[in-house]
Amino acid sequence: MGMTISEKILAAHAGLDRVEPGEIISAGLDLVMGNDVTGPVAIQEFAKLEIERVFDPEKVVLVPDHFTPNKDIASAELSKQLRDFALAQGVTHYWESGRVGIEHCLLPEQGVVLPGDLMIGADSHTCTYGALGAFAAGVGSTDMAAGMATGEAWFRVPESRKFVFHGAERQPWVGGKDFILYLIGLIGVDGARYQMMELTGEGIGALSMDGRLTMCNMAVEAGAKAGIIEPDETTLRYVRPRAKREYKVYRSDADAHYLEIYDINTKDIPLLVACPNSPENVKPVTEAAGVKLDQVVIGSCTNGRLEDMEAAASVLRGRKIHPLVRCIVLPGTQTIYLESLRRGWIEDMILAGAAVSTPTCGPCLGGHMGILAKGERALSTTNRNFTGRMGHPGSEVYLSGPAVAAASAVKGEITHPQEVVNNG
Repeated sequence: MGMTISEKILAAHAGLDRVEPGEIISAGLDLVMGNDVTGPVAIQEFAKLEIERVFDPEKVVLVPDHFTPNKDIASAELSKQLRDFALAQGVTHYWESGRVGIEHCLLPEQGVVLPGDLMIGADSHTCTYGALGAFAAGVGSTDMAAGMATGEAWFRVPESRKFVFHGAERQPWVGGKDFILYLIGLIGVDGARYQMMELTGEGIGALSMDGRLTMCNMAVEAGAKAGIIEPDETTLRYVRPRAKREYKVYRSDADAHYLEIYDINTKDIPLLVACPNSPENVKPVTEAAGVKLDQVVIGSCTNGRLEDMEAAASVLRGRKIHPLVRCIVLPGTQTIYLESLRRGWIEDMILAGAAVSTPTCGPCLGGHMGILAKGERALSTTNRNFTGRMGHPGSEVYLSGPAVAAASAVKGEITHPQEVVNNG
């Protein structure tokens, strides 16, 4: 029997000919990542090991993005710990405000993560990099500390589920966010628990890299160890100008074993909204329409990429955001921000009444720059809508793609973008 792409990556990094689901292995790492929330804890644990140097300063990645620009003294201290450690260890991949971006947007853009890599990150959405054909999994801060010290991590080889999107045609405005919300609604938030979600088919092939990164970003919301997509020419066109080291493309064997294979008609997927208080509580936007909103957030590690900025700007252009709605836009990186400026999209958003922020995770985790009060409702392009996720436990969060979010900001309630665009 053959192996899946995920099994091949794990086997190669463990120095084995093959691995089987359920097997416990130790594997060498290409990257170990932390941020300003998880990194300082890992640094404290690293110090307890009494090891002076990280295993390879070029393979450690530290990104201060959650509470930056620092919102208070406590967050400033966390960032300082990260900075001091990066400088002391000579960490290559470290950025400060003004150059930094949201980690899961920044690393692919900078060519830090590449096809065939095995990486761990002390952030649950590390699974984003599966869109590049990498095995990338979220871990705790203690595992990050051990990874920085040894360059290795242990894994229980996961089973895989395969999701085949048949047909390249999709409904207007539908993108990667709708694809992944559809899957989470289909199998539930624990439907792929500690399993790989392998995404394939003509529908995936027709998605841009931005759309694929969005899909893999939210694989963890189905309980998955990670999502992964086999590299194709779209992937390689994205990677080639960015890569600064060698990489290897892995693909699943035709006779690889899967727990289950799902066949999905791409054109049947509508624009979707995840309603409170779970990403699996998915409804077509037409069924969620009419819910009054206080805030709309467009951006984050899920939908803060260039394609997302374009979709939002295309809806907001020449229109005004509802006077009772706060619309916050978070480009994922400085590069995305700058390119959006050059193309006039930021101007479109500001003229519409949006507040455009420097890249930050801020409101996504209820950190800063968009906290919800009791009784307030937000529609957000972020990835989680658990109780209290973006502020007061008595607030509500709905999730959608950027076009739905922008249209809803104009209308003041959840709405299909076609209603706004058709009405001028």
